[in-house]
Amino acid sequence: MPDVISSLTKPLVLVVEDEAALATMLRYNLEKQGYRVEEATDGQEALTRIAEAQPDLVLLDWMLPQMSGLEVCRQIRRRSATRDLPVIMVTARTDDQDAVRGLNTGADDYIAKPFSMDALLARIRALLRRSNSMPVKGQLTFHDITMDLASHRVQRNGRPVHLGPTEFRLLEFLMQHPRRVFSREELLDAVWGPDIHVEPRTVDVHIRRLRKSINATGELDVVRTVRAAGYALDTEPV
Repeated sequence: MPDVISSLTKPLVLVVEDEAALATMLRYNLEKQGYRVEEATDGQEALTRIAEAQPDLVLLDWMLPQMSGLEVCRQIRRRSATRDLPVIMVTARTDDQDAVRGLNTGADDYIAKPFSMDALLARIRALLRRSNSMPVKGQLTFHDITMDLASHRVQRNGRPVHLGPTEFRLLEFLMQHPRRVFSREELLDAVWGPDIHVEPRTVDVHIRRLRKSINATGELDVVRTVRAAGYALDTEPV
């Protein structure tokens, strides 16, 4: 069993789930591990609770009454105050395209039902560690992109670039190692962490989201895809 949280400051997890038995099971296991837990049974209630007291992480069911988990995630990402809020999507869907849709909407991770609590807890811990880690103060620059690690802001050609938390970490890692090609597995270990198990295609989804955010019309695509090898931050064509 994973270690119980020892910190005096207990992270707050918002469980958004309309299935009462599952919500009760999640609350019991999360509280047993030292988390504080709030619950919401539909999307609108979830957004209200987030606005009233922002949690450290949202465990968000895909299928919800009134408003789907996908729409809740979209609204979380649209709001500046919650743009970086960690979200794990919980889904009963097993189709790969559905998982990709969840990630494209802004979820940081997803887990399919039925799942083991140990697997879910590992993902929660890994995501909270990445979210709460203090960045080294300073600035990274590549080509016409500037990343301020202290203020967590990115600009390209002077215009602000809005990135989700995973895309920010992905760009930060690539800017720290410009022109070096990394495989999907290497990026998973560096950005997601070696103790979290996600599919390599997850990297492709977040690379597409990163490209969409940093590349305006007429700008050079600095994220290079190297066939059968991986990705690199580079200004040179393949």
